[in-house]
Amino acid sequence: MSGAAPGPVRTAPTGATTLLVIAKEPLPGRVKTRLTPPFSAIEAARLAEAALADTLDTVSALPAARRVVVLEGRPGPWLPPGVEVVEQCAGGLDERLAAAFGACTGPALLIGMDTPQVAAADLAAALSPTAWDGCDAWFGPALDGGFWALGLAEPDPALLRGVPMSVPETGAVQRRRLVDAGLSVRDLPRLRDVDTAADAAHVAALAPHGRFAAVFAGLTRAAAR
Repeated sequence: MSGAAPGPVRTAPTGATTLLVIAKEPLPGRVKTRLTPPFSAIEAARLAEAALADTLDTVSALPAARRVVVLEGRPGPWLPPGVEVVEQCAGGLDERLAAAFGACTGPALLIGMDTPQVAAADLAAALSPTAWDGCDAWFGPALDGGFWALGLAEPDPALLRGVPMSVPETGAVQRRRLVDAGLSVRDLPRLRDVDTAADAAHVAALAPHGRFAAVFAGLTRAAAR
């Protein structure tokens, strides 16, 4: 078949993207409140810390220009070497996410601490050398209607401000915002956030060798005695 030769593929250097993790310091009563009951506030905080540690382990192994925790609170022993910490700004979650992107230069990919099962394979497409060739945004939908990941070739805080957060339509509204702005959007795998005890059991089973699964198993065994 004859036809015009394809144009050159634009590539970015490996590790050119900034990886952001939006997180809260895992303090009892401040994190994973929907896990109580059946878990206590202290147990929920232990699960949150394990989820954050698993997430950061994955992030640390991925190619990136920078690895940054955008944190509400203070860093703890869960913070691995080589990961920067910046303080979250004040305001609603949309404002805090917008500010995180606004502080970046060049492509940025943000994930949360609620998907400890995330693996390198889940993010591989968005971090490949051709990730931004013909693509302006990467979107990771969550099963609860939200999103667990968002990547922008040109971080623009206005793409997030005003998006209603923590409601069933959050993901749909955010993705529509990207499309309406004329961006080319590619999707990452759909993952399950850890919000409830049922979510925790499901996610622990998906990643049985992680810290989250180990803490969940220990708490479950203790409760059964």
